[in-house]
Amino acid sequence: MSKSIIWINGDCLSPQNPALQEYPHTPAIWVWDDALIEEWQLSLKRITFIYECLLELPVEIRRGNVGEEIIKFAKENDANLVVTTDSPSPKFDQICDQIEKSLKLEVFEVEPFFDYDGFIDLKRFSRYWKVAEKYVFD
Repeated sequence: MSKSIIWINGDCLSPQNPALQEYPHTPAIWVWDDALIEEWQLSLKRITFIYECLLELPVEIRRGNVGEEIIKFAKENDANLVVTTDSPSPKFDQICDQIEKSLKLEVFEVEPFFDYDGFIDLKRFSRYWKVAEKYVFD
């Protein structure tokens, strides 16, 4: 029998996260990715928004290398399965590959906010919203 943990990623910071819904009362982790924060130059407002979302979730918050911290958290909880939700983030597949070297991984699909096949700059919410609002309010 698999014992699991949940990896909360930045693309599903909601109590309605399918992983949280499917695996209630399961230890969950969020990892602040310092390299990504620096690369994307996240504003204090965006970091605060993310943190406020995390406060509504049953999640342990850490900092560091995302894959390493998830694997460490799984070992601390005697888990052999990591459950998460899909993400369009360019780093998501790399992190999943790192996790799958030592643990099983289950990825839930998330219903998209809107249907769009083109490029969206995810570094700034205003750039994302400029594209999204055309689809959301039509």
